[in-house]
Amino acid sequence: MASKLQQLQPKVAQASQFVAKHACAYYKQLLEQNKQYVQEPPTVEKCNLLAKQLLYTRLASIPGRYESFWKELDYVKHLWKNRHELKVEDAGIAALFGLECYAWFCAGEIIGRGFTFTGYYV
Repeated sequence: MASKLQQLQPKVAQASQFVAKHACAYYKQLLEQNKQYVQEPPTVEKCNLLAKQLLYTRLASIPGRYESFWKELDYVKHLWKNRHELKVEDAGIAALFGLECYAWFCAGEIIGRGFTFTGYYV
């Protein structure tokens, strides 16, 4: 472990030098490119106001999302009821979607285990 730390130390020093040299210019460029999104005056009070606006806007959108959820669920129920009329194309898309969900699950498991395929480090 100590040898890996010694190998990592020069790389970290090099990265911190790079950040120290280029971070200010990157910050200024980023703000210049996105200045239309900056609220004036940029104060803590303005940030708190925007945070509250975001929270209550999201809360106000819940009824619409709730309604959309039930519409989607009704559509799935309708598809299930009429599954004998289901086209091969629709079934293939559903199978691919399920496969993609499973692949993302597996990727999350691998990342959660510390990028190992066989198991957890004990």
